[in-house]
Amino acid sequence: MSDNHTSGMELAFERLRAAWHDQRPSYEQRRDDLKRLRRLFRERMDEMATAISADFGHRSVHETLLGEGSVVLSEIDHTLARLKGWMKPERRAAGWKLWPAKAEVRFVPLGVVGIISPWNYPVNLALAPLVAAIGAGNHVLVKPSEHTPLTSAFLRRLIADVFPDTRATVVVGGADLSAAFSALPFDHLFFTGSTAVGRKVMAAAAQNLTPVTLELGGKSPAIVGETADLRRAANRIATGKFFNAGQTCIAPDYVLVHESRRDAFVTLLKEETARRYGDGKGQRDYTSIINDGQHARLANLLRDAQARGHRLVTLADMQPPPAARVRMLEPTVVLDPAPDSAVMREEIFGPILPVIGYRTTEEAISYVAGRDRPLALYCFSADKAEIETILAGIVAGGVCINDTLYQFACNDMPFGGVGASGMGHYHGREGFLTFSKSMPVLRKYDPAPSDLIAPPYQGLTDRLVRLITWLPGR
Repeated sequence: MSDNHTSGMELAFERLRAAWHDQRPSYEQRRDDLKRLRRLFRERMDEMATAISADFGHRSVHETLLGEGSVVLSEIDHTLARLKGWMKPERRAAGWKLWPAKAEVRFVPLGVVGIISPWNYPVNLALAPLVAAIGAGNHVLVKPSEHTPLTSAFLRRLIADVFPDTRATVVVGGADLSAAFSALPFDHLFFTGSTAVGRKVMAAAAQNLTPVTLELGGKSPAIVGETADLRRAANRIATGKFFNAGQTCIAPDYVLVHESRRDAFVTLLKEETARRYGDGKGQRDYTSIINDGQHARLANLLRDAQARGHRLVTLADMQPPPAARVRMLEPTVVLDPAPDSAVMREEIFGPILPVIGYRTTEEAISYVAGRDRPLALYCFSADKAEIETILAGIVAGGVCINDTLYQFACNDMPFGGVGASGMGHYHGREGFLTFSKSMPVLRKYDPAPSDLIAPPYQGLTDRLVRLITWLPGR
């Protein structure tokens, strides 16, 4: 990292802070910013898709439109439609002991927000928190991933064309710049990425007592019960797992299937995956692994499984021409891997799916609950009692029943992890609240009985204190 990059980032931060102190964005300014962002972002969707595909080596245009474009536009629209109501002070009860008084909570912007975004959804995971931060009235400094440089350049141009550099800007650089970024005295720092890096970000932010939101990952399970529609479960788990070639923080990381249905599930999953990606169709609609390091890591997971004697099932024979595609990894199931195998110790973040048989619902719950709390939990069942038992037994960042991924797309629900999968929330009103200070305001009026509560505590004062604390008189 060059000193020029660091000094440029620090200057950008100071510029944003000075401008925010000079004039905080009004409701009209926030709406204008978000509407301009929506218009320019929509106009440049093809440019975005081209940049992302080039960074990945190949990425399905349709997956980019769904996973990046539609999510960001939906978040902007949801915010624009509700922002005025979110900004209104919220009345609270002052209570008779404080009479006469009026209590309210005001939602005030924090100041300058930092956003560190990852490579797997490089536009969505930069712009969705930015929308929340701008809606809440903050200024924003964004540090996108160095692993998607063309997309980072796209984001830099887009943000520069939407906002003045006194309101939002993008800085680019490697891991060293990210470390320096985390150490800036932001009013809030928002990070999306791995748990290991999240710990470093939190440690750096702690030096300034900067509050953080950490959107991490982990091993998100899918539980397929005895009563589940097996074909539907296979289809929807295939979507959740192989969208973006599994490079999704909320992708099903492993599947627990009742042992009586495990083999049938794998057969149906293979049929569905082959239908989607087999016979050359994977050339166009299957995303590459982001870089050589990630590809090698995933290949090592499969080698470890083979060395342990686990059965591997290739779900679709794509056979791409070597010159036409890079880093394509075929969707693969690992059957009943040992708990200490690499695929069960690490977050997979790729198109490898462990499938494990279980005997009872309690056993499945115990398997999940005995590990770090997941970012997502997927439950496939037609039995309401079984679903409620699973929900009561597992704490997860979010849950989707009888489908995958779609809990992320629900703007009116909070999104965020718990424990090792993260802390804090965003999306919709929760995003607005994350980047706001809920500031309590109490207005006192005259005449106030509290004026009588002062030493010496005798006579009427004694009786007032005892009345307030519900104590008998002496």
